[in-house]
Amino acid sequence: MKNGERARAGHGSPAAPGPTAGHGSPAAPGPTAGPGPAPAPGPTVVGREAEVAEIRSRIAADRSHSSVLIVEGDPGAGKSVLLDLAVRLTRGTGQRVLRAVGSESEAPLAFAGLHQMLRPVLDDLGGLPARQRSALRTALGLAEDAETADTPDALLVGLAVLTLVSDLSEPAPLLVVVDDAQWIDRASLDVLSFLARRMAGEPVTLLMGVRAAAVLPGFDKGYERLEIGPLSGDAANRLLDEQPKRPTGRTRARILREAAGNPLALVELARATADREPEGSGVEGPLPVTDRLEGIFARHVRHLPEATRRALLLLAATDAADAPAAARGLPEAADTVWAPAERAGLVRQDGTGVSFRHPLVRSAVYHAAPFEQRRRAHLALARQLGEEPDRRAWHLAAAAVRPDEQVSAALRETAGRARRRGGHAAAAAALERAAELSPHRADQARLLADAADTAVFTGQLGWVEHLAAGVRERSDDPALIGRAALATGRLLTLGPHHTAAFALLSRVADEAAATRSPRLLDALAAAAVVRYYSGEESQRQRIEALLADVPDSAAGGALRAWVLAVSDPSGAGASLAAALPRLIAAAKGEAGSLTALAVVAWLLDRTPLAARTFDEAFGRWQAHGPLPAGLACAAGWAYLEQGRWADARAVAAEIAEVASGAGLDHAEACARTLDATVLALLGEPAEARGSAERALALVDPLESRSVAVLARRALGLAAVAEGDYDSAYAQFRAAFTEDGDLVHYHVSPTVLAELAAAAVRRGHREPAARLLERSARHLGPGMSARLFLLVERGRALLAEPERAERHFRAALAGEAGEQWPFERAQTRLDYGEWLRRQRRVAEARPLLTGALDTFRRLGARPWIDRAKAELRAAGIEADAAAPGALTELSPQQQQIVRLAAHGLTNREIGEKLFLSPRTVGSHLYRVFPKLGITARAQLRDLLDDALQVTGSAQ
Repeated sequence: MKNGERARAGHGSPAAPGPTAGHGSPAAPGPTAGPGPAPAPGPTVVGREAEVAEIRSRIAADRSHSSVLIVEGDPGAGKSVLLDLAVRLTRGTGQRVLRAVGSESEAPLAFAGLHQMLRPVLDDLGGLPARQRSALRTALGLAEDAETADTPDALLVGLAVLTLVSDLSEPAPLLVVVDDAQWIDRASLDVLSFLARRMAGEPVTLLMGVRAAAVLPGFDKGYERLEIGPLSGDAANRLLDEQPKRPTGRTRARILREAAGNPLALVELARATADREPEGSGVEGPLPVTDRLEGIFARHVRHLPEATRRALLLLAATDAADAPAAARGLPEAADTVWAPAERAGLVRQDGTGVSFRHPLVRSAVYHAAPFEQRRRAHLALARQLGEEPDRRAWHLAAAAVRPDEQVSAALRETAGRARRRGGHAAAAAALERAAELSPHRADQARLLADAADTAVFTGQLGWVEHLAAGVRERSDDPALIGRAALATGRLLTLGPHHTAAFALLSRVADEAAATRSPRLLDALAAAAVVRYYSGEESQRQRIEALLADVPDSAAGGALRAWVLAVSDPSGAGASLAAALPRLIAAAKGEAGSLTALAVVAWLLDRTPLAARTFDEAFGRWQAHGPLPAGLACAAGWAYLEQGRWADARAVAAEIAEVASGAGLDHAEACARTLDATVLALLGEPAEARGSAERALALVDPLESRSVAVLARRALGLAAVAEGDYDSAYAQFRAAFTEDGDLVHYHVSPTVLAELAAAAVRRGHREPAARLLERSARHLGPGMSARLFLLVERGRALLAEPERAERHFRAALAGEAGEQWPFERAQTRLDYGEWLRRQRRVAEARPLLTGALDTFRRLGARPWIDRAKAELRAAGIEADAAAPGALTELSPQQQQIVRLAAHGLTNREIGEKLFLSPRTVGSHLYRVFPKLGITARAQLRDLLDDALQVTGSAQ
């Protein structure tokens, strides 16, 4: 077979009982196209009238917007029937259909599901931009140099699929149906999630069938779900009445009782009892429904001809899409072989080949066969797949009865190919199986450690822990055990249990220190992240003690700088500020080092340097996948502080979307606090509160003090936007303990000036002044320039009149404060207000005018109103112009407008922002009236002021 078909491997054990139902009259699968009359009413699905209506509404031919619906239910509930119905309803409408069905055997193979979905349209790849086409062809194994090609850019693969889907939806809507999605390989699922998040405005419907309670990364939050529950008693009776031989009496009563409303169980139990006496005892044994159904299907198989049973086992050992491979192993004519199975209701044949009618059939056929028969089936398939090394390796592995070094080596090669394509889950699975088949315990442990390192990128903590346990069982090598433990610790940092994560990483660091292993610095780097999230002081002390054991050869590197700055930015990390430009230059564009140093720059309040380095790091990461969620959030804070609020919101939106889908609660909470802060500054307090409160609900405030304080700060700013200074003071005060200590060593100091401003308005001047001075003493000489300016602003607000001006002048001295435009404007506003009240109106006016100008440029509505009120009191009637229309647009729309103003085409913009060209055009169509323009050429003139604002903010 061709290289491109390698992505569709069918190997290993077949699927377990699947989630689809066998009731009603399911439609045959397959794409439809071309104009024609309206679709027929479609088959009747008993007891699912509401569900059928929902499916119809999703695929109505006149739809002009995208839709994602997760069809969820227990095995046999009827999900596949509803999805088949959706396909049938498109016939005659001109709509095209792309389909994929997940299978357990293909789950370890990267992009297998994507290949299955796109197989009918592979000839259409030629219309994609070259970079997108190359990335997609590499992912699918279609590239001529697939064996040696670099890992495809994951974002480009997703964008290629998005562009292709957009093109295919012309001139009629497109339907994408994915059944048994819980068995779709992770790489394909990530692409589908990418597609679902970005196809707004596209005439595309995505229907996903998934087993109830199954974890579906990328789709577990934020999408509508159609839950398919048990049939009602009335519907169950109606379904039994429609069977060829209607059960009656005690048999009927037992079927109803034991099927418990499961449509597939009702149909199959009725079929199983059809040849018995109507008053027979029914099906024997109190087995669970799924086990019983497998037994029913197995009994069907036993009555089939030998050749048919052999064909079914071959098909069960591979996958429906690869039925030709199974057929090649049969000497008999295909029609002769498959016809008895089709008559028995086990398989169905159509233009695409032979497939099992239901995953339960496949599972029953496979597991009912003795192991030796299954082994021979896998060996036969391996012989047929000599030109497809990945699938061949998995079949050989399934047939192995003892350790086999050759098969283990083949799986290691499979893992390497999967890793180069970005299929981390497939690579880790291959390495794990390679370890099981390796004859030597030392090699087993090494391969499992490799698998754990690779599985970290899947985000599946349970899997990584299982692999690490396997390493410990097979080896007492501290280096291997430490590697596996470090992999577990790295993944734990993304979860909510930071105390447990730090304990594990500390143990890894202790062991590395005892052996003077370079792994010590890696462990401390991960531990520093936990320290930042938790804000726990004892963790800082532990990190510093262990850092003393780091070999001198590692000193001065990006990783050491990271550990120092993240764990103690105002102490040990402060000495790194001067060295940062040199360290960044020495990183030579390496994405990981650039990102780490950008975070360091942000922590040390070198905001412009941080933003520039993040910009460069973003570009580098695009070649390897998205920027890690936690690090990207730091970039968003740097953009916010620099005045790039649209960029900050774009970062927050992207992180929240990805983190929510992946179940990364801490990362999602960080993103929501970032967005809440910008919303509060823009004058959207209700939305800001909702986002901040969601963030607080996602974390334990004692485990995630950084997020807790950031969320309280956002809530305080929202209260300020509404003029509610009592609430604002309470929220800002929550950034400090009852004794006035910092709740979080890095975030709490940024609240000092806001706390002082709210305290003055609510009569809490003295306690706020004591708290501020206590914090200033704690920060000491390592206080950054930004924090110094914030402390001086707070002192000015809280001081007696005779001392206030000295602090105001200190807070505005020099040009350094211009790199934080909003904070500088706040100080100007406060000072101007103070001068006006001292009857020094002439001196107040320039300060108030400058503050108003900055607030307008940023779109900070509440502060605009306050500055205008102060100017009126100073005898100047500021014009009533609202913030520029650009600030009314969403962050994504602002990005599109800026890129269009620079002359980029819709396709070029889509490639940069990972949107389809159609979506870009739709956004521009909607925003032109808001901006008061009618032509694309007007954008550059419109944006001149906004671009100047961004430049001055930087």
